[in-house]
Amino acid sequence: MHFLNELKEGLIISYRAVKANKMRSVLTTLGIVIGIVSVTLMSTAIEGVNRAFDRSAAAFGTDYVAPVAATRRRVYRGNESVEDAFVSGTTHQYMNAAGTTLADGRFFTAEEGNGGRPVAAIGATIAETLFPNEDPIGKVIRVAGHPYTVIGVFEKQGGMFGVFTSDTRVFIPLLSFESHFGGRRRDVTIQVRVADVKQMEDAKLELEGIMRKIRHISPGKPNDFSINQQELLTQTFEPISLVIASIGFFITGLSLFVGGIGIMNIMFASVTERTREIGIRKAIGARKRTILMQFLIEASALCLLGGFIGLMIAFPLSLIVDQVLPTAMPVSVVFISILISLTVGLVSGFLPAYRAAKMDPVEALRYE
Repeated sequence: MHFLNELKEGLIISYRAVKANKMRSVLTTLGIVIGIVSVTLMSTAIEGVNRAFDRSAAAFGTDYVAPVAATRRRVYRGNESVEDAFVSGTTHQYMNAAGTTLADGRFFTAEEGNGGRPVAAIGATIAETLFPNEDPIGKVIRVAGHPYTVIGVFEKQGGMFGVFTSDTRVFIPLLSFESHFGGRRRDVTIQVRVADVKQMEDAKLELEGIMRKIRHISPGKPNDFSINQQELLTQTFEPISLVIASIGFFITGLSLFVGGIGIMNIMFASVTERTREIGIRKAIGARKRTILMQFLIEASALCLLGGFIGLMIAFPLSLIVDQVLPTAMPVSVVFISILISLTVGLVSGFLPAYRAAKMDPVEALRYE
C-alpha cells in the first residue's frame, strides 16, 4: 500500500513538472517522437511486405496438376487497355492447383478448355482497368487482337510481386493459347497441389521421376527442370527481409539513442533545478527509493508522451506509404512502440534519478 502511495505521489509530481515546463517537455520529447515514428513505420513496412509476400507466394498453391504457359501481350477493350498484361494458357484444373479464388463468374470448364474456346478469366487489376464502371462478365476483350469473352474475375490478391498473383493476368484455355501464341515453343510451368503437406517430399520425388521419364533424361544426368515450392521461396525471402529489418532498426535505433540522450540531459538539468526541493523532501522523511521513483516516472512520462505522439503521426503516414509500399500496423507494433518508449525513459532517466536519490539532504538544502 505504501508503494502505491509513493507511485501516486510520483505521478502527481511528474505531471506538475511536465505541465510547468510545457515547451521544454515538447522539445525534449521531439527526439523520441522521431524515433518512434521511424520504428513504427519500419515495423509496419516490414509487416506489410511479409504479408504481401505470403499473399503473392500463395498464388503458387501451398500444398491437382495444371500446366501454365505465359506471355506478355496487350489486352484492351475500346479505349481502355493494359499494355503489358500476363496472358496465361492453362487447363480447367488450374483452380484446383492454384491458391486463388473467383470473386465473380466462373473458370472455364473441361469442355471449353479442351475445345480451345475463346473464353477468359481475368485478374482484378485487369477488370478494374478495362471495366471501370461496369460488370465485365459476358463482355468481350481483345488479347493481342484476338477476341475473348470474360466469364470470370479473380479476387484481388494485391501483394508486392504482381507477376505471381492473378491480379494482372488473363487466363485462357491452353489450346487457344497455343493456337494464338505458339505455346508449344514456350517454357511451361506445371502447378501441382499436394493433398497432404506431410507427403510433400514423397510427392516431389514422384514428380521428379515422372518428369525425368517424360524428358528422357538418362540415369546419372542432371535434371533440366526445377521443382519450386512455396516454402523455398519463403526461405529465400526471409534472409532478405532480416537484412532489411536489421539495417532499418539500426538507423531508427540511432534516432532513439539521440532522443534518450536528450531526455537524460533534461533530467539532469531538472534534478539540478530542484535540488532544494529534493533536500526538503528528504528532510521530512522521503526515502531514496521514493526520490528515485519520482524522477524515473518523470522521464518515463516524457518518453511515453513522445511515444503516443509518434504513434499518432506514424498511423496516417503509414496509410500514405501504403499507396506505394504495402504496410500493416497490427496491435503488436503499437505495443512494441509503447514498450520501447517506456524502456528508453527508464534507461535514460536512471542516472539523473540515481543522482537525485543519492543527494545529501543537508547539502541539498544549502544549494542556491
